[in-house]
Order: sequence, then structure tokens, then C-alpha cells
Amino acid sequence: METDPVPVLVLFGPTASGKTNLLLELFNSPLEAEVISADSMQVYRGMNIGTAKPSLKEREKLPHHLIDIRDPSQQFNAGDFVRLADTACMEIAQRGKFPVISGGTGFYLKNLILGLSEAPPSNSEIREQLKIELKDKGIPHLMKELGACDPVSAQRIHINDEYRLLRALEVYRSCGEPLSSFEINSQKKRSNYSFNIIGLSRPREELYRRINLRCEEMFHQGLAEEVRSLFETGYTPDDPGLRAIGYREFFVKDDETNKWRLSADIDGVKALIAQNSRRYAKRQITFFSGIPGVRWIEADGNETTEQIRDILINKSGISA
Repeated sequence: METDPVPVLVLFGPTASGKTNLLLELFNSPLEAEVISADSMQVYRGMNIGTAKPSLKEREKLPHHLIDIRDPSQQFNAGDFVRLADTACMEIAQRGKFPVISGGTGFYLKNLILGLSEAPPSNSEIREQLKIELKDKGIPHLMKELGACDPVSAQRIHINDEYRLLRALEVYRSCGEPLSSFEINSQKKRSNYSFNIIGLSRPREELYRRINLRCEEMFHQGLAEEVRSLFETGYTPDDPGLRAIGYREFFVKDDETNKWRLSADIDGVKALIAQNSRRYAKRQITFFSGIPGVRWIEADGNETTEQIRDILINKSGISA
């Protein structure tokens, strides 16, 4: 028996665009909602400041899912996200509340909206060989190989994103076709959801200013101490979580021991985090342009909140 599609708000925007504050304003009664985080790094425990994770107080006011569900040593990918987000959406709807997908990881959002691609299954032998090559030759060598066989994926994958780099090479070596060729070509959204897709935009100069301010605020909140605590627990950029912007920049390899240590140049780390965050925002904006059916709204405060509320009331049947 077919059921009516579940209405879902998908709200995204580049880093520091103001998503969390907007949601807290938007879903302050009469609309009741629960948020599913589409942030690839907020899944990790202990990484609070550098990922701009909503505070416990904010999460008490507006429940969030897919936060603090992995240790920094564990992988988390788009397939994991779609599976868990699907379950959360259905459970939220069954409670009579409104599911909201919000975050800045465009790859997760696109796969949720359009469905996962049908790339070849994992090949453990090829993956193990790639891990050996990664250890012996380093990331730049593998990234150069990917650039030759799959330039589209190489352009999209950050050099510190070891998981996606290895996966792209694994696919090519297993079937001779680039991973990008298996991407979703259809612009048809999944039929089990009724998506309202809203992107937040800000002028580039304003967005960069907000990113710089956020970086400063993170250091005031104790980002350096958070990273030191993670390092003392045993986590390094060899772990998936610590490759995130805001964490990886603290680490340098010791020339003598070839082991990770924390940089003493805090000002240099701060400048590098801000620079990498601005570059990441630029890549996010480019990727978001490939998500179909987006309604772009200027992130400018109360007027933005009312615009979105009107869309939800008129198109999703949410009652005021």
C-alpha cells in the first residue's frame, strides 16, 4: 500500500551562512520540528568547537539527529548518512513532527534528494593495495593518479579526504570507469519525500567576513585546547575525524620521528583555518549549484524566517 510522501525541509548553505540560528528562529512555536544534521564532521564525538556543533542547550530547544554518533577514528560516508537520515525522517514524521535536513555537506544532500549512485561494490583487495600505496607514496601521488583517470572526481575531492580519494581510485581500478561516471544523471527527486529545498546565500565578501569572525570565536571558545585533548586521547590526522578543517591545520609531522605533533604557531594555524574555510565555502557554493529545485533565499534575518515559514505553510501543509 502506497503512502503519501513525507514533507521535508532541506536547508543548506556554505559554512558560516547562519543555518543553525535561522532554524532556532524558524521553529520556535508554532512549528514543531526535528533536525537531521547533514554535516560530515558533526557526527564525531569530542569535535564540538571546530565543527560549530549546536550546543546542548540549542539541541534541547530543537532536537538534532546524526550528531555525536561516531568516534573520530571511524569512517562515515554518504551511504551511512542516507540510511540513517531515511530512518530519522520516518521516525520524526511518525511522532507528528516535521523533519528538517540541514547542513553543508552537499554530497550527502544530493544523495539523499536524488538517491545513491550505483557505483561498483567495494573491492577489499584493491582497497588494501591502495592503503599500502597511500602509506608508501603519500596522498599527493594518489591524487595525481586520480587526476589522470578521473579529473572530475579529483577536482571535487579535497586532498585530505582520504576515504573518498581511495574510493574513487578503487572504482576506477576495479572496472576501468571513473567514479564520476556513476553519478546520478537524473534530476528526479525520490518519490517517498516531498522536498522543499532552500539554499541560504550571502554576498561573498560578507560570507568571508563571517568565516573570519567564526574562526576567531572558535579560538576564544578553546579550539586549541579541544584539539590538544583529542591528540592526547590518541587521535591524529590519520583518523577520519581529525582531517576536518579546523583540526588538520594544528598538526605537523616531526622531521626526525615522522610522527604527528601539534604546531606551536597558533597564529599561523588560525590563518590557515580561515583560509581553508573560505576555500571550502567556495567549493560548497559550486557543488550546491548542481542540486535541482533549489529556492535561493538571502540570509538576512527576520525576513528570511518569514519567507521560509510561508513556503512551509503553503507548500507542505504545515499549519500556523
